[in-house]
Amino acid sequence: MPEPLDSALTEIRSMLLGPALTRAVAAGRRRGQRPSMVRAELRPVALKAGQRLQISTSDGARPHTRNLSLGPEAEAAVEALLAEPFGNWHVETTDATLQLRVTKSGEAQVHRSTASRSAFPAAGHDRDKEYLLDPGDPLFAAIGGSAAKRRQVDAFLRALTATLPERLAGQLDRPLRVVDLGCGNAYLTFAAYRYLSRAGLDVELVGVDVRDDQRHRNTELAERLGWAGRVRFVAGTIADATVEPPPDLVLALHACDTATDEALARAVGWRARWVLAAPCCHHDVAAQLRNRPAPTPYDLLTRQGILRERFADVLTDALRAGLLRLHGYRAEVVEFVDSAHTPRNLLIRARRTGAEPTADQHAEYRDLVARWQLNPRLETLLTQLPSTV
Repeated sequence: MPEPLDSALTEIRSMLLGPALTRAVAAGRRRGQRPSMVRAELRPVALKAGQRLQISTSDGARPHTRNLSLGPEAEAAVEALLAEPFGNWHVETTDATLQLRVTKSGEAQVHRSTASRSAFPAAGHDRDKEYLLDPGDPLFAAIGGSAAKRRQVDAFLRALTATLPERLAGQLDRPLRVVDLGCGNAYLTFAAYRYLSRAGLDVELVGVDVRDDQRHRNTELAERLGWAGRVRFVAGTIADATVEPPPDLVLALHACDTATDEALARAVGWRARWVLAAPCCHHDVAAQLRNRPAPTPYDLLTRQGILRERFADVLTDALRAGLLRLHGYRAEVVEFVDSAHTPRNLLIRARRTGAEPTADQHAEYRDLVARWQLNPRLETLLTQLPSTV
């Protein structure tokens, strides 16, 4: 049975601004009306600055993404989207799904279902999951224990265990040295220390962030946790912060755009044994693609704005993996957090082998860069190192 549209939109507003939101999509148009955008997608994301409501919109040519603070800023944006004459809404929370279609007469046809019939089922199953770090661990009382944060911590720890060799504790005659570049509020930094130390490793961990207030905050938290002698923080840029002695393991999680390149270059310069980098944003290569003609016959890959942006993401991380290979690393690009939780869900996982690159590997990289007329930032940074493989 049709329902009043205002009532359905009020219910959708409550779901969009509620803590259980998983994902929502608005699209289509009502009869005789046209929204200012062709599609809008909303989802919660956990950033270093805290929980945000991510809203991605498209005008059909270029995407636009905003990460909004919860509260008045997010509420105003949601109100504006609900005022758009979209013909369809699909909203999912951890326990319910609502689908709205606006009829030609302007009434709402609404279908509701429980989470068991969800079209996006990846979220909301924390109770059935076995975590590498118990959700009841005292660490979460200090850093916060939301479901989103537990998921990201667990995904990170699983990537970490897949990177480090088995029985590492018996292979080191000194502490394992770890640096987290661009650590922000450092909840993954603390989680790494907790997990590795519980695995029997002697760990010395340094967190680097450009903000001195973050250094003070994180240092105080390390002291409250009783880890001040093993976990310390320094204020500085990824490119210039002093870290002594050089680390064995380099972490760089969600460093934006070329900050990821700076972290990878430092890892290579340190000859770090293992690297975990989760890139965030890829503006540098995307801008280069906008300003250069695509090689034949690949114009279709970059003609549309949204396709160009996504291709830039893939191309950037492929070039990064290729450059790491040329500098003595075995590099893999894998999924980090499920894409239902964040669109920035790739992880570059690298292990230093010291192997000399082959002529074919050099040619493969050079041909790709030349064909697209690119100047990758990581390549520039690596050429500035005193000595590389």
